[in-house]
Amino acid sequence: MLNNAKVALVTGGNRGIGFETVRQLAEKGVTVLLAARNLEEAEQAVSSLKEEGLTAVSPVKLDITSSIDRVAMSQLIARQFGQLDILVNNAGVGTPEGTGTVSDPLTSGTSLEELRLVFETNVFAVILLTRQLLPLLHKSSGARIVNVSSHLGSLTLHARKDQAVAYNKRYAYNASKAALNLFTIQLAQELEGTNIKVNSIHPGWVKTRLGTDAAAMEPAEGAQTSARAALFGEDGLSGNFFHLDQTIPW
Repeated sequence: MLNNAKVALVTGGNRGIGFETVRQLAEKGVTVLLAARNLEEAEQAVSSLKEEGLTAVSPVKLDITSSIDRVAMSQLIARQFGQLDILVNNAGVGTPEGTGTVSDPLTSGTSLEELRLVFETNVFAVILLTRQLLPLLHKSSGARIVNVSSHLGSLTLHARKDQAVAYNKRYAYNASKAALNLFTIQLAQELEGTNIKVNSIHPGWVKTRLGTDAAAMEPAEGAQTSARAALFGEDGLSGNFFHLDQTIPW
């Protein structure tokens, strides 16, 4: 490494919760790679943070669904830092709206196209990127993997028709977050006894492109749980699902 600062990669870091997570980690002295599918958007986001005095942030191009980008990212981190301390799997998609696909709101009407689109980004790409970066995370003295999930992925809340999730029954998105949560559980169990902690977090209902302006929380508030999980100490949680100090049922 070039210095003693922790090194973090935040996917989907150019806006919303991801951008605020980058800011909060940088404010804590973490060297952050702000990743976006479009390098220009990443550069613009980093420029605004540097104007605030947060200079240890660098823009990187990373489409998490691209195997070429995933390999290039691992090579860049290995070359520049030799290890990775924090991986925040923040990038994700909601529904195919805006992609030209008309999506049926009924569970039984969920199209294969929607399932493929949502799972490709929210599940498969996260698994493959994490796998690609695991050797670098193992080199850290205390690595943290943060999977940005949602309480909409809670089977318990859906099964008991909890008011917290009653408003959203979009099967593809909800199922993708449930699958992401299982990845968290089993990866944490696989890595038990190592230097790596893995957690799922629920950021809350946040004013983002996905959450809309009707949401109750600002992006900076939504990023608090991600940043907290990323900075857990040795006695921190692993294999858990939470929002701030609240445990979310699987």
